[in-house]
Amino acid sequence: MSQLKNFTKGFIKENPVFVLLLGMCPTLGVTTSALNGLGMGLATAFVLMGSNTVVSAVKNFIPDKVRIPSFIVIIASFVTIVELVMQAYLPGLYEQLGLFIPLIVVNCIVLGRAEAFASKNSVGASLVDGLGMGLGFAFALTLLGGVRELLGSGALFNFKFIEGDAMLVFVLAPGAFIALGYLIAIINRINKKNA
Repeated sequence: MSQLKNFTKGFIKENPVFVLLLGMCPTLGVTTSALNGLGMGLATAFVLMGSNTVVSAVKNFIPDKVRIPSFIVIIASFVTIVELVMQAYLPGLYEQLGLFIPLIVVNCIVLGRAEAFASKNSVGASLVDGLGMGLGFAFALTLLGGVRELLGSGALFNFKFIEGDAMLVFVLAPGAFIALGYLIAIINRINKKNA
């Protein structure tokens, strides 16, 4: 039951984007479409799962003085894997996400989970926590990207639903803030009803 609780808290109750307001740089920067949001979210989820697992496995061997730098090296290794795989197999998506892929290294969600959870819990619990928070982040980015794409261009996952003019502001930077604000309000309302 504890593992399930660790997995599900990243979706609504402790969602990194909608509740904790972490990782705002990629959230606002790459969510011009649902596909971009999903790609960035899954890349971050992979890094979260991998780094949480390794940090938990080696936590007893890392001296306190070099704990944070060690965590960053572990995270950077997984980000490099994601970046190379994306360059090789998903070059279009890699080009769309650009600089935001290497910036996963300094994403406060990843380092925060390594420090707050993985360094204090078992490997299994850390893997489940990384999966839950990573999928919660992917859910948030995909939802925000989908809303912006649908309202901004009348499409969803590049499938056109609405012909004619859409609200262009949603594909631009101000649209990210507007859509995110409304989604945060909706999630807060859901959390208050369930509390």
